[in-house]
Amino acid sequence: MPELSKVHPEVTWAQRSSADEAERNYLYVNIKAPDVDRKEATLKITPTNVTFAGDSKKGVRYEVSLDLYAEIDPENSKVNHSDREVELVLRKKELKQEYWPRLLKDSQKVHFLKTDFDKWVDEDEQDEAPEDDYANNFGGLDALGGGEGGLGNIDFSKLGAGLEGMGGPGGPGGPGGFGAEGESDDEEMPELEEADKDAEESAKSTKIEEVS
Repeated sequence: MPELSKVHPEVTWAQRSSADEAERNYLYVNIKAPDVDRKEATLKITPTNVTFAGDSKKGVRYEVSLDLYAEIDPENSKVNHSDREVELVLRKKELKQEYWPRLLKDSQKVHFLKTDFDKWVDEDEQDEAPEDDYANNFGGLDALGGGEGGLGNIDFSKLGAGLEGMGGPGGPGGPGGFGAEGESDDEEMPELEEADKDAEESAKSTKIEEVS
């Protein structure tokens, strides 16, 4: 079996801060690792480090280790592993209004780390930003048998419980989802088929009249 090529996955991040509300004091960290089966991934989270490794179906092994700027609280952090990425909501340990100046302990710039501008809000604009439940839609780490923040080769399928509440594919209001009364949107199709049949019958009658 050929050896997989090793690459650093792209990592994006954003943050929120609070001096008195722990639930609003966290980091968004997304590890872009497409086509990595959940069973082929290893994720370990400690107070000062996040390490991920996973083998892609396309012959790529993603590996990254992030030494964090300050400590986080693994027990109150959350994770969701999708087909495209591993999404993390990491609770900052210290309650503080000021943002972290950077994600990593080392101030040297790394090519694979980028700001997630879709989620980023400036520190002085946090209170005006609309509230979202992003941080509440993922499964917690403590119920997944990881032990001390370790999530090596766990069943990541337990982490998708929040998707229905996000209006995503398969969820209420999402593509392929269901309406308010639990009825599929596709149930309108038989009426269209009947209308087509009526049109065909009408056309046939017209042709018969013309021939006669």
